[in-house]
Amino acid sequence: MQNRFIDSITQLPKPLATALIPLLNDDFCGHIDANQLTELVNISQMTEEELLLSLLPIAAALAKPSISEFYVGAIAKAESGDIYMGANFELSSEALFHTVHAEQSAISHAWLNGEQKIIDIVVNFSPCGHCRQFINELVSGIDINIHLPGQQPQQLAHYLPYAFGPKDLQVTKPLLSKSHIEFSLQSDDPMIIEAVDQAGLSYAPYTQNYAAVVIETKDGKTYCGRYAENAAFNPSMMPMQMALSNLIRHNRDCSDINRVVLIESSAGKISLANATMDTLQAVAAIELEHIVVDPS
Repeated sequence: MQNRFIDSITQLPKPLATALIPLLNDDFCGHIDANQLTELVNISQMTEEELLLSLLPIAAALAKPSISEFYVGAIAKAESGDIYMGANFELSSEALFHTVHAEQSAISHAWLNGEQKIIDIVVNFSPCGHCRQFINELVSGIDINIHLPGQQPQQLAHYLPYAFGPKDLQVTKPLLSKSHIEFSLQSDDPMIIEAVDQAGLSYAPYTQNYAAVVIETKDGKTYCGRYAENAAFNPSMMPMQMALSNLIRHNRDCSDINRVVLIESSAGKISLANATMDTLQAVAAIELEHIVVDPS
């Protein structure tokens, strides 16, 4: 079991803790598939909702809140039945806009794994306005069930009345919808190929700046992040922040970073290069590889 889960595992009922320990190996990043979830429900003799609420300390153990020291864990349940954990992440000594919220982390975790619809979000503290707006960008976002300890589940509409979202800006394929933008770029560099593919899967209906970041660590492993825009603009999730959140969920440290590539579309109304370089300089003393590509 990874050391970061030792304290949180003691907060769980013993049957659940015993069943969960084999999953908490070096590769565990907060993803539990539908079959594993069913098995945990059966072993724990809990309802699924009770189980997911009980798992929040495990999700919160993924957090890295170096400024606030306030640990938030979230779990996104996808329509597939799989669950994806996420947690808040802050950059030490840096501006607060670099922060990744737990709900963003969990949702991006599901999205990077190919999920197209979230039906439930479980979180240990009430979602802030930023996260409510981010959730509203998703497919059927306003109907997603929000679960909080000690409270009855409520749809997002309860937490975000009179919501402003993608439809108000004539966007008909919200975040998590299946889509892919093709780019024309010839390369035999696996990292660049991965970044181009991830950029094609990004979500940028407001600026058309489809973009992605791929981080390579010193052992050759890669961690990607895609751009995820928002109708309210500011709650948009930068690809670098998503990639860092991905890295941290996998229990890697920023000191492990060896190379970072940003791919973005030449057709975009904005550029993410300066913002990405600013974030990278805060975590690693390496140069950003910035490549602008043309849509096919």
